[in-house]
Amino acid sequence: MTSDGEHPVTSLLVRWREGDERALDALIPLVYGELRALAHHYLRRERPGNTLQSTALVHEAYVRLVGHQPPALQNRSHFFGVAARLMREILVEHARAQQAVKRGGRVARLSLDDAVEVAQPIDLDVLRLDDALKELARVDERQSRIIELRYFTGLSLDETAEVLGISPATVSRDWTTARAWLHREMSQK
Repeated sequence: MTSDGEHPVTSLLVRWREGDERALDALIPLVYGELRALAHHYLRRERPGNTLQSTALVHEAYVRLVGHQPPALQNRSHFFGVAARLMREILVEHARAQQAVKRGGRVARLSLDDAVEVAQPIDLDVLRLDDALKELARVDERQSRIIELRYFTGLSLDETAEVLGISPATVSRDWTTARAWLHREMSQK
């Protein structure tokens, strides 16, 4: 922590946003491990045969994140929320490219109920999940964002509340509702 109680990542993000390139150099070692864990978390849910690796996913997200101009990231939680969204977009693009190569090939479908019974990592079709989350966003943008932050990024209720600027109790209620909606949606297809 810094002297004012602020998280070092938040402090570095502020310095980077203000134009300090050395802050970005200092930031990367602090967040790389967590970004790699996040990428691994995403990829372990992918179907077998996925050719994208954790390192490649982290590097592609990093390239998009740093881009031309520092994004207006408010704090550590916001940084990882943006990184999670970028990784999800990269995985969706990768899945679409793979599907195009296979000329419409389909993956085996497994309902969430079946997956729970098997007690193994869920083999979700990232395109179906992305479509379901987009549909949820049309119904309730905040609930879709909560799923993204909690499920994909692994943020706690408090961290999610901080990123979204709402109370942890609201996050908890929306999390419960959104998970039920997503389970129903994924089970129907």
